[in-house]
Amino acid sequence: MSSVLPDLSPWRSSRDFRLLFFQGTVTFFGSFMAMIALPLQIKHLTDSPLAVGAMGAVELVPLVVCGLYGGALADAVDRRRLILLTEAALGLLALVLLVNALLPAPLLWPLYVVAAGVSALTGLQRPALDSLMARIVPHDQLTAAAALNALRYQFGAIAGPAVAGVVVAYAGYASAYATTVAGFAVSVALCARLRPAPPAGGGERPSLRAIAEGARYAWSRPVLLGTYAVDLAAMFFAFPNTIFPFLADELDAEWALGLMYAAGAVGSLVLGLTSGWVSRVRRHGLLVVFGAAAWGLAIAAAGWFSDIWLVLLCLAAAGAGDMLSALGRSTIWNQTIPEELRGRLAGIEVLSYSVGPQLGQVRAGTTAGWTGTRPAFWSGGLACVASVALLAALLPKLISYDADTDEDALRRRAAREAGDPQADPAGAAA
Repeated sequence: MSSVLPDLSPWRSSRDFRLLFFQGTVTFFGSFMAMIALPLQIKHLTDSPLAVGAMGAVELVPLVVCGLYGGALADAVDRRRLILLTEAALGLLALVLLVNALLPAPLLWPLYVVAAGVSALTGLQRPALDSLMARIVPHDQLTAAAALNALRYQFGAIAGPAVAGVVVAYAGYASAYATTVAGFAVSVALCARLRPAPPAGGGERPSLRAIAEGARYAWSRPVLLGTYAVDLAAMFFAFPNTIFPFLADELDAEWALGLMYAAGAVGSLVLGLTSGWVSRVRRHGLLVVFGAAAWGLAIAAAGWFSDIWLVLLCLAAAGAGDMLSALGRSTIWNQTIPEELRGRLAGIEVLSYSVGPQLGQVRAGTTAGWTGTRPAFWSGGLACVASVALLAALLPKLISYDADTDEDALRRRAAREAGDPQADPAGAAA
């Protein structure tokens, strides 16, 4: 049984990991409340799938620009301070949503402005958060840390949408946004307790040259390229979340909308709770490919079924596949990327797993407007499977990646074991 249960080693060995675990749990719960309430409010104000899908277009440019700059910034400044400031700013944007919802006639345009602002701040913050993990967690515990972080995320992804559906239905949008504001207040207090995380080697001033240096490194590593490309393709073709409200209408199951948003997280949670075996996997590229293909197949199946419970089962299976792929990607990134480039590469990672869903929202909304809601599901799922298979054939080094033989993974492990002060997990002591 212990070989199946999650590995708690990172929790025991790192104080900062525990702080970030609690911080992320609170933040994800509040953020998912807003993530569900925001498209629902746009649907309520416009009754248009295109208007809901337009959120992805509004969020795309800020995410790309700020994600790349945030990666360079994470290599140049104290990552703790960057995380703290951006978390506080996200809380202020949640406050804007709350104020707008309290108006006698809530306005539409602030919803798009806040969506763009959240996207920009997420782009600035996520590289610092992601790059911090490889510093505060011992090298041989990175896969376990990824699994625990995924469990934290899935808690918010399940509880947030489920509660949001009830809160919006019975208490209104303002109550959902108020919960988000409260969550960010707690999160800021937890972030303030993190130890300082100064840049490796004193840092390099953020610049286009610094960003290009990170991009050149990523381009020179087929394994990294494969992780980015597979995730981008999977999310672009098979991320239909913004049209869930319309699918619920077609299935005459409006009551199940919250469950539809939470189903994928339930599947991920089940896999996460039985993820002890993943710590023993060495071929993490296979996890990336198989997980992404399973995601696409399950999304395609969700578009075929008319029974809401079968649809929910398919969405749960999709979540399990996405979780498997995410564990492989996160482990490869943290095992192979040098500390001095960690922030910039984390910025590229943010784009790989965030731009895809944003573009996927636009694709899903546009396709649903042209062909109907259910074809938008199954056509995207099948396209996801085909694109993942093509990428696996074009990038064979991703499939053959082995943590025990890959040169970059061995080099980073050696740096940690040699006591490199920038690679050693500062503050890892309990």
